[in-house]
Amino acid sequence: MTGPGSLASLGNIMQMAYVPSDFDAALKHWTEVVGAGPFFLLPNVSLPGGRYRGEVSDPVFTMALGYWGDMQIELIRPENDATSLYRGEYGVADRLHHVCILVESIADARASCLAAGAEIVFEAPVGDTGGVIYADPGTGPGNLIELLEPQAGTRELFAMMRDAAKNWDGSEPLRSLG
Repeated sequence: MTGPGSLASLGNIMQMAYVPSDFDAALKHWTEVVGAGPFFLLPNVSLPGGRYRGEVSDPVFTMALGYWGDMQIELIRPENDATSLYRGEYGVADRLHHVCILVESIADARASCLAAGAEIVFEAPVGDTGGVIYADPGTGPGNLIELLEPQAGTRELFAMMRDAAKNWDGSEPLRSLG
């Protein structure tokens, strides 16, 4: 079912995300074996105002983003012990953690989650203009759906990363954005 009110009606999956137990080994696998990349490192990201299952949560994490064709691959390394979707029940490692759909309205995404009976596991503002929801559609850990209303400039940043992957020659597999 992809009709109105379903999560699929919000858009197409643009990202597959993983929380590897060995971040460096996973990065090496994705770049050298799979050939995805280059990856761009965003260290010590936090989402102030975040809520995990209704409780205040301030996870800090490092992420590396790269492209395999048009699919974004995200590798996540938790940097603190905050109760969050990266620790505990939803903190699955070494397999798919979540997929991401870019949405135009986090409010509409929330309404679709509620209509579909999906549990909102984590939510937070993203910058001044965006927001994120991680929803469990009823299939449990490893099957979360991230619904991201990007803050200003994010779509352009993703396009730059995707363009960098188009003719990537394997050099500089991990790049800094700073």
